[in-house]
Amino acid sequence: MTAGDGSAVDLDALLNEIEGHLLVDAARAEARTAAADLAAGLGLLTEAEREEFVRRFTERYLALSRTSWQRTARRGEELRAQYETRYRQLRQRLLGCALLGCALALGTVLVALSAG
Repeated sequence: MTAGDGSAVDLDALLNEIEGHLLVDAARAEARTAAADLAAGLGLLTEAEREEFVRRFTERYLALSRTSWQRTARRGEELRAQYETRYRQLRQRLLGCALLGCALALGTVLVALSAG
């Protein structure tokens, strides 16, 4: 797949970017709804104060969401690194056991042939 200027487009990166935009948009809608509900319970606010409250609440909500997403992404990277390390160790152990098994089988065959 190529872009309009002929350069290659990384489809996975494009899909990840679209998903990110959708997540932010959903979080923004959640924040506005929560802020509007909270502001409605504060009947003493003027319309301008209510709008300012909703705007500031939305900003904070999105900042907290971003921090949470970044923390989750970092933890995912940590878990991936741990998994890859463990997988590599298990693969090396399996290879070692397979080589040992082959050596034992070959030794058994050689002993049987030399005895017979």
